[in-house]
Amino acid sequence: MKEEIHKRLPNLLRRYRRSRGLTQRDVAKLLGLRTSSRISKWESGACLPSLANAFRLSIVYRVLADALFVDLLRSLRKDINERERKLSGERETVPRSTE
Repeated sequence: MKEEIHKRLPNLLRRYRRSRGLTQRDVAKLLGLRTSSRISKWESGACLPSLANAFRLSIVYRVLADALFVDLLRSLRKDINERERKLSGERETVPRSTE
Protein backbone atom coordinates (compact mmCIF):
# COMPACT_ATOMS: atom_id res chain seq x y z
CA MET A 1 0.00 0.00 0.00
CA LYS A 2 1.27 3.46 -0.74
CA GLU A 3 2.78 5.41 2.15
CA GLU A 4 0.68 8.57 1.69
CA ILE A 5 -2.48 6.61 2.51
CA HIS A 6 -1.24 6.10 6.06
CA LYS A 7 -0.49 9.72 6.92
CA ARG A 8 -4.12 10.56 7.65
CA LEU A 9 -6.86 8.13 6.77
CA PRO A 10 -9.64 10.08 5.07
CA ASN A 11 -13.14 9.28 6.23
CA LEU A 12 -16.63 10.66 6.61
CA LEU A 13 -17.17 9.57 10.21
CA ARG A 14 -17.57 13.08 11.60
CA ARG A 15 -20.02 14.05 8.87
CA TYR A 16 -22.24 11.01 9.46
CA ARG A 17 -22.09 11.40 13.24
CA ARG A 18 -23.13 15.03 13.04
CA SER A 19 -25.90 14.26 10.55
CA ARG A 20 -27.35 11.88 13.14
CA GLY A 21 -27.09 14.59 15.81
CA LEU A 22 -24.74 12.54 17.98
CA THR A 23 -21.70 13.54 20.02
CA GLN A 24 -18.53 11.48 20.10
CA ARG A 25 -19.47 10.46 23.62
CA ASP A 26 -22.90 9.27 22.40
CA VAL A 27 -21.26 7.10 19.73
CA ALA A 28 -18.75 5.72 22.23
CA LYS A 29 -21.60 4.68 24.52
CA LEU A 30 -23.50 3.05 21.65
CA LEU A 31 -20.38 1.08 20.71
CA GLY A 32 -19.74 0.06 24.32
CA LEU A 33 -16.56 2.11 24.69
CA ARG A 34 -15.65 3.74 28.01
CA THR A 35 -14.41 7.00 26.49
CA SER A 36 -14.74 8.88 23.24
CA SER A 37 -10.99 9.01 22.58
CA ARG A 38 -11.13 6.23 19.98
CA ILE A 39 -13.97 7.97 18.16
CA SER A 40 -11.83 11.12 18.04
CA LYS A 41 -8.83 9.19 16.67
CA TRP A 42 -10.97 7.50 14.03
CA GLU A 43 -12.56 10.76 12.94
CA SER A 44 -9.22 12.55 12.72
CA GLY A 45 -7.84 9.72 10.59
CA ALA A 46 -5.11 8.88 13.10
CA CYS A 47 -6.14 5.23 12.93
CA LEU A 48 -8.84 2.95 11.60
CA PRO A 49 -11.51 1.24 13.67
CA SER A 50 -11.49 -2.55 13.77
CA LEU A 51 -13.69 -4.27 11.23
CA ALA A 52 -16.29 -5.00 13.91
CA ASN A 53 -16.32 -1.34 15.02
CA ALA A 54 -16.55 -0.16 11.40
CA PHE A 55 -19.68 -2.30 11.03
CA ARG A 56 -21.03 -0.97 14.33
CA LEU A 57 -20.46 2.58 13.13
CA SER A 58 -22.25 1.82 9.89
CA ILE A 59 -25.23 0.54 11.88
CA VAL A 60 -25.27 3.61 14.14
CA TYR A 61 -24.93 5.99 11.17
CA ARG A 62 -27.29 3.92 8.99
CA VAL A 63 -24.91 3.69 6.02
CA LEU A 64 -22.81 0.96 4.43
CA ALA A 65 -19.37 0.58 6.00
CA ASP A 66 -17.57 1.46 2.77
CA ALA A 67 -19.42 4.80 2.65
CA LEU A 68 -17.63 5.79 5.85
CA PHE A 69 -14.23 5.45 4.17
CA VAL A 70 -15.06 6.22 0.55
CA ASP A 71 -11.83 8.13 -0.19
CA LEU A 72 -9.69 5.36 1.28
CA LEU A 73 -11.70 2.80 -0.67
CA ARG A 74 -11.12 4.71 -3.92
CA SER A 75 -7.40 4.96 -3.23
CA LEU A 76 -7.12 1.26 -2.43
CA ARG A 77 -9.18 0.34 -5.49
CA LYS A 78 -6.90 2.44 -7.71
CA ASP A 79 -3.82 0.78 -6.21
CA ILE A 80 -5.22 -2.73 -6.69
CA ASN A 81 -6.32 -1.96 -10.26
CA GLU A 82 -2.80 -0.77 -11.10
CA ARG A 83 -1.32 -3.95 -9.61
CA GLU A 84 -3.80 -6.09 -11.58
CA ARG A 85 -2.80 -4.36 -14.83
CA LYS A 86 0.88 -4.96 -14.07
CA LEU A 87 0.19 -8.59 -13.22
CA SER A 88 -1.74 -9.07 -16.47
CA GLY A 89 1.13 -7.50 -18.41
CA GLU A 90 3.64 -9.80 -16.70
CA ARG A 91 1.57 -12.86 -17.53
CA GLU A 92 1.38 -11.88 -21.20
CA THR A 93 5.16 -11.47 -21.48
CA VAL A 94 6.07 -14.72 -19.70
CA PRO A 95 6.32 -17.61 -22.17
CA ARG A 96 4.03 -20.48 -21.34
CA SER A 97 5.49 -23.93 -21.02
CA THR A 98 4.07 -26.64 -23.23
CA GLU A 99 3.60 -29.66 -21.05
